[in-house]
Amino acid sequence: MAKPTGFMEFERRDHAYAPVKERLKHYREFTEPLPSDELKRQAGRCMDCGTPYCHTACPVNNIIPDWNDLVYEGDMRRALEVLHSTNNFPDFTGRICPAPCEASCTLNLIESPVTIKTIEQAIADRGWEAGWVAPLPAKHRTGKRVAVVGSGPAGLACAQQLARVGHDVAVYEKSSRIGGLLRIGIPDFKLEKHVVDRRIAQMRAEGVVFHVNAHVGRNVPVAKLMKANDAVVFAIGSEQPRDLPVPGRELGGIHFAMDFLAQQNHRVAGEKFDGPDILAGGMNVLVIGGGDTGSDCIGTSNRQGAKSVTQIEIMPQPPEHEDKLMTWPDWPMKLRTSSSQEEGVERDWSVVTKGFTGKDGRVTGLDCVRVQWHRDSDGRMQMVELSNSAFHVPADLVLLAMGFLHPVKPGAVEGLGLTLDPRGNLKANTEDYRTSVDKVFAAGDARRGQSLVVWAIREGRQCARAVDQFLMGKSDLPR
Repeated sequence: MAKPTGFMEFERRDHAYAPVKERLKHYREFTEPLPSDELKRQAGRCMDCGTPYCHTACPVNNIIPDWNDLVYEGDMRRALEVLHSTNNFPDFTGRICPAPCEASCTLNLIESPVTIKTIEQAIADRGWEAGWVAPLPAKHRTGKRVAVVGSGPAGLACAQQLARVGHDVAVYEKSSRIGGLLRIGIPDFKLEKHVVDRRIAQMRAEGVVFHVNAHVGRNVPVAKLMKANDAVVFAIGSEQPRDLPVPGRELGGIHFAMDFLAQQNHRVAGEKFDGPDILAGGMNVLVIGGGDTGSDCIGTSNRQGAKSVTQIEIMPQPPEHEDKLMTWPDWPMKLRTSSSQEEGVERDWSVVTKGFTGKDGRVTGLDCVRVQWHRDSDGRMQMVELSNSAFHVPADLVLLAMGFLHPVKPGAVEGLGLTLDPRGNLKANTEDYRTSVDKVFAAGDARRGQSLVVWAIREGRQCARAVDQFLMGKSDLPR
């Protein structure tokens, strides 16, 4: 516990953002960190709440009160050690995690939770600045070989843990650079890629071997991988996007959100990419889908100089404030406005697309209706179209950001004949993470479905322990 009366003495303060007008000129991160003295005060707000629900709300079970106490006492190096004991990549989660820990903070009962996410990022960044983050190579080698397919957060966490206990680990990435969706899916204004690069360098120094342009199941035969390794981990993510099969879908100017976001990340990195440019400059942009991916499309469109940006969502508008006594300490459904949405967007809810309109083969807009939601006798949400509610939204560029269904199956998944669960994900439990094929494991979004970066890190760590136990008969790796 940091300061017994801190939560009564200090008001919540979080990091600030650079002005919208300035940050729209570039693709760099734009948060303004808290000064060190203010950071200590914010850590001092962590109270003796008896049962720290933030522990269980955090998928990696970060020991939050402990490192808050250390930050308040000024021992940032020890705080980093405690943080790294549960999380391989706090510099990722401190930037892009939605912070379920803060929703479950006892102080959130009065809507003033500890600024956990900001403190986490500050600890990690201070560690890099001071040179405290160093490679941790294994002292002894086991002689066991493990292939990790996919270099997103689940694959990286799994690979790092396995390398640190002495296994020979190779990561196979289909793209030209390591990082998965951290690299190509998340805009640089949320996660600059040097943050990823320094972790990759750390892992290389720990003995992890990285193979890029290595698409397992296509230019890397999966049979060869199986023969050369004692275990194979599939951490290939959930990349099959949800489509919108309505009249006019074939028109030009309608794209999946990830194609649009990946192109811009390649541009920022100075890299070439396949396919024609998808650009929002001077366009009336319509984003279909209200989640994080849709928000990233908004921020990117505004930076490209969109004429207007509209976002529609099929679900109803959430309440501005949740009922704390009904939801806390669980993650509440309430209205949230991202930094990208603050930069300029027209938002609309309870909207269903009926079809796209077009001219000369290109989209010009979409026809919509409004719907009303209600629960049926089984408690499931059902929607009913409202009569006389049809309307039209002009659009020159439509970005489909409606989530992802399951892993892409052609290639290695179908080649190995891996059993899938009813949702199309790789079937494996959270005890041993083993698939239906001997010595093949699955973790992250490929196993659990589309989720958060922090869940991917958790699954990668737990899968590493399961693989280590499979190979050695026991494991000292934490779950």
